[in-house]
Amino acid sequence: MVPLLLVLLLALVLFGAGFAIKILWWVAVAVLVLWLLGFVMRSTDAGGGRGRWYRW
Repeated sequence: MVPLLLVLLLALVLFGAGFAIKILWWVAVAVLVLWLLGFVMRSTDAGGGRGRWYRW
């Protein structure tokens, strides 16, 4: 009975990790798209040059 429970627990953990990793990939892609949009659409400063699009 214990080996069966361990196998089921391992399957559950691996399924959860795979789901979390897939979600993290989608989050990383969304952040990359936002970063690229911010890089392309940054505003100009008073001197006519390109300013930083982030605040930090």
